[in-house]
This record gives sequence, C-alpha cells and structure tokens, in this order.
Amino acid sequence: MRQVGVLGATGSIGTSTLDVIARHPDRFRASVLVANRGTEALAKLCERFRPDLAIVADPAMEADLARRLAAAGVTCDIASGADAVTAAAAGPLCDTVVAAIVGAAGLDSTLAAARAGKRLLLANKESIVMGGELLLQALREGGGDLIPVDSEHNAIFQCLPGGRPALGPSGVRRLILTASGGPFRGRTRAQLGAITPDEACAHPKWSMGRKISVDSATLMNKGLEVIEAHHLFGAPADVIDVVVHPQSLVHSMVDYVDGSVLAQLGNPDMRTAIACALAWPERIEAGVAPLDLAAHARLDFEKPDLDTFRCLALAFAALRAGGDATAILNAANEVAVDAFLAGSLPFLAIAEVVERVLEELPPIPVVDVQTLVGRDAEARRAARGVLHRAYC
Repeated sequence: MRQVGVLGATGSIGTSTLDVIARHPDRFRASVLVANRGTEALAKLCERFRPDLAIVADPAMEADLARRLAAAGVTCDIASGADAVTAAAAGPLCDTVVAAIVGAAGLDSTLAAARAGKRLLLANKESIVMGGELLLQALREGGGDLIPVDSEHNAIFQCLPGGRPALGPSGVRRLILTASGGPFRGRTRAQLGAITPDEACAHPKWSMGRKISVDSATLMNKGLEVIEAHHLFGAPADVIDVVVHPQSLVHSMVDYVDGSVLAQLGNPDMRTAIACALAWPERIEAGVAPLDLAAHARLDFEKPDLDTFRCLALAFAALRAGGDATAILNAANEVAVDAFLAGSLPFLAIAEVVERVLEELPPIPVVDVQTLVGRDAEARRAARGVLHRAYC
C-alpha cells in the first residue's frame, strides 16, 4: 500500500487526489496532509482520512488546528511551519508525495521529496520553473520517480515511450502542449483593458485556484508549462509548440519523425492525471466519466495570439535566455498577479510588470537553492518597485 503525503491537501489538486485515494483504500492511504492556513478544511480532511501527521504551514494556526482535531476526536501528530512541511516530504511517513503547494513556497519540500527518493507527483509547476536544474539533480541523487500531474505534461508522459524523456533516438520531433485559451480567447487587447479578477478567474473548463486561473487567463500558465516541459522531457524551446484547443479534450500531443502524432484525450478532470501518476504503470478507476467523442462532435485548434497574451511569449523568451531567467519570470508574475487580484493592477499590466523585471535583472547561472531563493526575493522587490513607480 502506498503511503501518500498530500502537500496542498485543501486545494483543487489535493482534493482531487484525496477523491482518488478514497476510491482505492486497499492501494493508497493519505498518511500526511498539509494545508496553508485553512484549519477548518484540514481538520475535516483529517477526520475523514485519519493521517499520521497533519501540518499547517502558518505556525500561527497550529493551536487552532489542534483544537479542531481534538474536538473531532482525531488523534494524529500535528506540526506547523515550512520546515515541518519539508521534513515530512522527506520523512518516513510517506513513500509518495503529491507536490501541490501553489507558488514558490513549494520549492523546498519538492526538492526534499526528490532527494529522499520518493515517487513525486508534481503539480507545483513553479518548483520546476524556478529550479528545474536543481530538481533534476535532486532526482538523480534520490533515485525516485517524478510523474507530472499537470494534465498537459501527464498527457505527454503517457504518449512518450515509457513516459520518459525521449528526444533523439526514439524519434520524437515535437512536443505539442494544448491550451484552452482561457476565458478571454479571441478577445483583443482593447477588450481586455477593464477585466476584473472575478472575470479572469471564471475559467470555461477547469475549476482552479484564483492565482492559477489568472495565469490561465493571461496564458502565463501555458508559458510556465512550456518551461516545465523543457526540464521534464529534455526538450529545447524550439521543439515545444503550443496550440489553443478550446474543448480541452486533447490534453497534449507528441509528434514523431515518421509523421505519427500521439495524443492523450479525456474529459477535463484532473483525477485522470492523478490516478495515472498514483498507480503508474497500472491503470485504475478515477471516477471520471468516459469521453463521448460523438457528443462533442468537433475538435478545434488554433495558434495562440502572442501579441494580446504576451505572457506566453515572455515565458519562451525567458527559457531561451537561460540561467535563472525563468525564476525571475515566475517571481515577477506572482507579485503582479497578487496585485491584480487585490485590484491595484490592470489585467494587461501583468505582462508589463514581468517584462520590466526581466529587463532589470539579467539572468545568472543557477548554482544552488540559496542563490536561487535570493534571486527570487530580488525579483519580487523589483516587481514591487515597478508596481510602485508605474501603478500607484
């Protein structure tokens, strides 16, 4: 039986993971549950799944979690803080780690799980965008497996021989990531000037957190996925393509030199990718309805509008720039998205902030976590400086 640590248990990926786990109590057990500050939701999950350890990342909320668990009659160890999350990811209570903490906050625990040789189900794309080279090194050291949970990368994983990096001898020509286009597909820049956070978070296909929803609306989410694909599959930027596919049924494709294109299709439900990653190389029931292609009738594809949705072009540029440019991109984007969600930055200005920070901070080589964290902080300060000068 796999003992699963779910880092980000109360988020959309975490709850989908726990749904799959609950369907297979003979195969999986949620042994570690981690949340940021949501003690009420975490306590309810603990009451249902009875983990060995519950962690709240915010130390100020530990006493509240303890009170709620005691009231529910749940007996498990309790901890708090970032160090506790990292220790649990590497510790003996779980052999499988679902890395679903949003943003740069998930980097340390993801690296720790990789070094410890765990089966790492990666949903925190910022970890590999920030420190892809460090994560790959940690995986080599630990000898564990990394299986992507993003639907696009999981699709490519399924379409590659053995799910492994396969450019060159195996005949792979291109990796093709699909994008839904978000809620503003087809709109011009003039039509996006007064977009509100609620409008940006109203994704037409997927139910996601607000930060990821905004990234989908700007296509930065797809840009981060391009960077992630580069690291996961050893693919240079020039062999990674993005196509807009509004039905969100084809989750990504692999183009081979003989003219074959393998695609992974399914209803837009994250439980498919999660079940694949949990049980690989086996297949298990995930609670997802069968795909009825006749009912959908058509599959459309189009090129992304890089002039309107400039974040995708910026991500490609950062990948080509090398070094820690992708970490700078990610940090600046997080600050800009927070400002947009707070109502202090226009939607179109998200890309402008990111571009200015990339111009201010030329890339340097990625050498270690400490340097990377320092550069991440520097990029955030630069982004706040751009916000203050231009939008306050």
